[in-house]
Amino acid sequence: MPQPVRLPFAVIALRGLLAASLIVLAAAVRIAPHPWNFTPIGAMALFSGAIFRDRRFAFLFPLVALFAGDLFVGPHCLMPVVYASFLIEIFIGTWLQGRRSVPRIGLAVSLGALQFFLITNFAAWRIFDTYPQTPAGLFSCYVAGLPLFGNTLAGDAIYTALLFGLFALGERYFPALRAPSAAAAIQG
Repeated sequence: MPQPVRLPFAVIALRGLLAASLIVLAAAVRIAPHPWNFTPIGAMALFSGAIFRDRRFAFLFPLVALFAGDLFVGPHCLMPVVYASFLIEIFIGTWLQGRRSVPRIGLAVSLGALQFFLITNFAAWRIFDTYPQTPAGLFSCYVAGLPLFGNTLAGDAIYTALLFGLFALGERYFPALRAPSAAAAIQG
């Protein structure tokens, strides 16, 4: 197995700055008016997990961005569940490190949106009295959430394409951002 390529500090810093800037931009877009669940938070998580090799940055930076957005959006009782799901989505993004391709990113977007839908709707079913606490009630909760799943999937797909696309454009047009190997990701 080949040894990972060690990137020079300047390349790491420039790539990290670009990635962090894109995440901050996505976090700012989240607080703008939008259809329910059509937000860049899933894309932020996947992108961060895929780009930052240092797990501290990969997990901490987008969590701070999500929390900053929540200061504007307002707290809600599902926040711990949303944050747990967000962490899972960052972990899914780590699967893309050094192996970014359209099919892999598409699969990661689908898995991330699906796990978010399953986890948050299960929590809503358990916490709120909207549906009976029976298998039929859970099924009804999932069926009622399907339109939101469509928004989540669409938002994740569009914002993921934007984040990864803008990062790829940066790598293409600014040689200093390029990793020496296609398999290299940010070393934080």
